Amino acid sequence: MVATNPAPDLVLTPINGPGQTLTGWLTMFDLVLVALDPFTYESAWIIDTAARVLTVYDQADCRVAWLVAGTPDEARLFLGPWAGEILTFADPEREAIKTFGLEHLPAIVHVGMGGEVVDAAEGWDPPGWRRLTEELSRRMSWTKPVIPGPHDPAPFPGSPALA
Repeated sequence: MVATNPAPDLVLTPINGPGQTLTGWLTMFDLVLVALDPFTYESAWIIDTAARVLTVYDQADCRVAWLVAGTPDEARLFLGPWAGEILTFADPEREAIKTFGLEHLPAIVHVGMGGEVVDAAEGWDPPGWRRLTEELSRRMSWTKPVIPGPHDPAPFPGSPALA
């Protein structure tokens, strides 16, 4: 997998408000996204793990969010209370997922303030997620999450992102 740098005019739309360009979301903070497909078991298996990882950074100098390949209603239904706890973007046409070059979901993507993809990991690949979060923690001078955690699922490759 090779994640690609997205266009700065990519619009990310939260489930509870108007969208803005990627540049707008990156004005003051890096962006860390967990991309999920609400129609697959693989993405469902990682919700608790991804929420644990994202909440480690909720007070750090980065913005954390879900990127759900569905409508706002599908995102709310799939994530349950997490849709209200963590910024959630709806991507029903999978435009953002395509733009980031993701091939398998779930995925975690770290986008720097300049709009470049700093790192990404697809599927539930604990060493890949650990590598990404260790670098993010170094950049943010922040605590590192434990990956994998004691209740995390076994590694799995994920499902096709653009199916």
